[in-house]
Amino acid sequence: MPSRRPPPFATCAALLALWLATGPAPVQAGTVYRWTDRNGVTHYGDHQPDAPTTPVSEIPVDAEPGAIARLRVEADGGRYLAWADNTLDGPIEVMLHFSQRDNIVGAPALPARATVPAHGSALVSVLSAATQGRGGSFELRMDSLPGDPNARPRDVEYQMPLETAALDIEQGYGGSFSHADPENRHAIDFGAPIGTPVLAARAGRVMQVESGFDRAGLSQETYGGRANYIRILHDDGTMALYAHLKANGVHVRVGQQVEAGQRIGLSGNTGFTTGPHLHFVVQVNRGMRLESLPFRMRGPAGALRFSEPR
Repeated sequence: MPSRRPPPFATCAALLALWLATGPAPVQAGTVYRWTDRNGVTHYGDHQPDAPTTPVSEIPVDAEPGAIARLRVEADGGRYLAWADNTLDGPIEVMLHFSQRDNIVGAPALPARATVPAHGSALVSVLSAATQGRGGSFELRMDSLPGDPNARPRDVEYQMPLETAALDIEQGYGGSFSHADPENRHAIDFGAPIGTPVLAARAGRVMQVESGFDRAGLSQETYGGRANYIRILHDDGTMALYAHLKANGVHVRVGQQVEAGQRIGLSGNTGFTTGPHLHFVVQVNRGMRLESLPFRMRGPAGALRFSEPR
């Protein structure tokens, strides 16, 4: 069986060195549209224009995974305020580190953690000179992870995440190809032809999506993290991940509330994988560490039984 390893969705890191104030904005997955107006002026945009007067061309662009959080540092008199801005529609946890420093201290001391609400901001640390009257410099790194570390998972029966009468499990709990790490240890890979409807296995809110990738392969450097997926936040703080979706196969938007059994996308073959399938996993943040959870699921013929990894 070929390896069908999921991309590393766990963390996102941001770097900032002062005296630099900001870094480049991440490139978002998607398509660039080009059209010409009635005055002969050519326009480019990231969405279709309303009532265009000429044909609209789609220009494919190389996509990069979207950022989970952004590090923002503001000067405040003789000190710096280090903020974390959450880009997701659900809580995240961040940890701020010094990569380098000279005569700089943080309050609270680094490394420092913070939980940031959906689309919110949190002051992680205030940085100032350790010895007044002497200059200093520093470089920061911020790691970020989806989910609230205070989540309290409940025992819930999940529905099948595919609209299909056939059940094809290609890799289960603790699969040696790609389910050995904590965040995927209790993942299930369901074999499915490209374009099979993907259904929400449990009600929740769409927290995060990627939808603009269109390639697959076995190069971790090239394809790792470049898969289309949907992350849905449940009311107990757990999160379900539906990964390797078809290019432009995400049919829900961030912030949307979905019900169990609702169609949310189409299965595909994107990212670090060699064949079409749906990677499904339920995860929880255990304090800057994503862990997968065993779950109960009902299939076409009744309750499914997944063996625990040895």
